[in-house]
Amino acid sequence: MEISSKGLLNQITQFWNLLDDMAESDPERYEKFIQHQLKEGKELCAAPEPQLCLQTRILKPMEKILYINLCQWKRIPPPQSSTYPVPLSVGRAEDIFETSDAYTVISVAYNPDVVQAAEKDQVKKDQLIRMAMKCIEEQLQFTLSHSYHITKFRIKGSIQRMKQNLMRIQTDPTNLSEKMRKELTLEQINSTASNSDHFPQLLLPKTQASGKGNCLIEEISSAEIQVDMKIPANELKIINDQNEKPLKIELKVELPGINSISLCDLRVSEDDLLIEVSEKYRLHLNLPETVDTEKTTAKFIKEKSTLIITMPLV
Repeated sequence: MEISSKGLLNQITQFWNLLDDMAESDPERYEKFIQHQLKEGKELCAAPEPQLCLQTRILKPMEKILYINLCQWKRIPPPQSSTYPVPLSVGRAEDIFETSDAYTVISVAYNPDVVQAAEKDQVKKDQLIRMAMKCIEEQLQFTLSHSYHITKFRIKGSIQRMKQNLMRIQTDPTNLSEKMRKELTLEQINSTASNSDHFPQLLLPKTQASGKGNCLIEEISSAEIQVDMKIPANELKIINDQNEKPLKIELKVELPGINSISLCDLRVSEDDLLIEVSEKYRLHLNLPETVDTEKTTAKFIKEKSTLIITMPLV
């Protein structure tokens, strides 16, 4: 190992010397070389991006709703020619269980050029979708329904989980709650939510309101669901403008026993909302209208242990 490390260090030193020489003798060539390497590195490290989401059904081994996130990813190579197979990557299946629903989410990625070409041609789009479904059947030993429809949201499930599944990144389940807590937007309210006369408000940042259709139910380990979490009392209403046109959704959630907003996890997507509170409360709601996640605000009334979320409609 010592000899190998020294040899590697010598190679790195020689490489940097060559770059230094190139920078002095041929600055233009040096700049092109660096720009080329940066471009290749950026493409290699680029994350998959959601393009559309379709809904179908798993028929075997167990009948269940299936959402397929069709993504574009620069790391997937384009087909060598029109006669060659189209490369694609299939993520692992995530089973999501809710009190009133259960479904599976799978992400599939193609090269961006392939996806963009299909967007302009309905026949090609259908072919890509059929190809993704066939690949899922072969790799995961599923039997799928031949019918499908494209949903109004671009992704089902968390963007974070989609990236992790396609990029084969392993998440340590024991750190999931802590990781989510660090990402909380509402945690920022804690320092200013000291009295009911001044209701602290904040705009959810783009990193929190992460795109359209970003559902918020994540797969967690069995060790994390041993606690019986209650559904908190809540009231959801749609606020209309003067012309009786729906303007925004307001959700009031009562959290008895909670005196610090730092104990709350809040996630809002364009079509659903998830609140988890200190292993005591859990609320998942499918929203009746599509909301603007980037303009969604929240305020916490400490004395009443009440969280009020305002979600403008798109």
